[in-house]
Amino acid sequence: MVDTIKGWIENNIKGDPIIWFIAISLSILSILVVYSATGTLAYKSYGGNTEYFLFKQTFLVLLSLIAMWVAHRIDYKYYAKISRVALIVAALLLLYTWFSGVNLNEATRWIEIPLINQQFQPSDFATFALVINLASMLAKRQQNIADFKESLIPILIWCGVIVGLIALSNFSSAALLFLTCMLLLFIGRVPVKYLFMLIVVGVLAGIIAFKIGERGETVVNRFENWLNPTEVSFQARQSYIAIATGGIAGKGPGQSDQRNFLPHPYSDFIYAIILEEYGLIGGILVVFLYLALLYRGMVTTAKSERPFGGLLSAGLSFALVLQAMVNMGVAVGLGPITGLPLPFLSMGGTSLLFTGISLGIVLSVSRGEHTENLFRTKKKKAPQLA
Repeated sequence: MVDTIKGWIENNIKGDPIIWFIAISLSILSILVVYSATGTLAYKSYGGNTEYFLFKQTFLVLLSLIAMWVAHRIDYKYYAKISRVALIVAALLLLYTWFSGVNLNEATRWIEIPLINQQFQPSDFATFALVINLASMLAKRQQNIADFKESLIPILIWCGVIVGLIALSNFSSAALLFLTCMLLLFIGRVPVKYLFMLIVVGVLAGIIAFKIGERGETVVNRFENWLNPTEVSFQARQSYIAIATGGIAGKGPGQSDQRNFLPHPYSDFIYAIILEEYGLIGGILVVFLYLALLYRGMVTTAKSERPFGGLLSAGLSFALVLQAMVNMGVAVGLGPITGLPLPFLSMGGTSLLFTGISLGIVLSVSRGEHTENLFRTKKKKAPQLA
């Protein structure tokens, strides 16, 4: 039995084992913390059925891991072929969401999927599609990367369009995506003078979204509240209480008190619940896991002998870890409230699904490079016939 399981794992689980370990560790922690953070909500909303969100989150986490496994089995070069179509679909979905999407908490970010009555957030798909397409465009243009007309104009246009459309209803996600694009262009050897042009494009897209979008006033208010030294917002105050009472070792799993007061303790402020229940030790461990994920993503980038594989791994790794750092920074007061989920930990469907697919693609890159290097090694060792 043990040999059968070991054989199946060796044949079906490929790629960087450390990334697999990090993903599974975060998944287990996600189930535990979401179950704790949603206990009161489930009791009030589902007639005392406190296990409702436990089963739901477990299903979503398993679905994310399955998506990750499927994505890692697909040759990463295939994603370049569908990236442009995915980007066009993403732009159309963002436009549809802006005009006809579901409005929650004064933001139109979701589309209601018929039949299954589940909500889908196109900005997650758009971020995913833009990073892949940007990696593909940069890889194809490495020989003439300094050609502004042929190489840079298409990149600038797509970055401006997608970032601008996301910013109409989700300014924080748009800002993070813009920063990811900047990092990817820098790694892709784009001249610095053209990076400044991207900054201009991003600023213009941001100004337009700020003027006609839904979240302009909210963004200003959140920055003012964060910079105000005399007043602390209700969400931030409850988060600080959770962190302070958690101490070094925490109160223990399921022992959070602030889940009853903190808005969205299962998504936006889940890191505060982690610090309350698992203490500073648990909080540092979570930060370490994300930094380790970024490091392994960069190792995959460095080992990749194909420009597309390296850029793809770098872009997706940056996108996930930057979002994680911003979410955790907000919880401890290092930035204004954003509403961004913590990748692989927060409750949610769309975010978990695309996080799993993104990590699966990074694993596909590491799997592909390992296979190619192994093939070359065997070829060199093969006896030469006279």
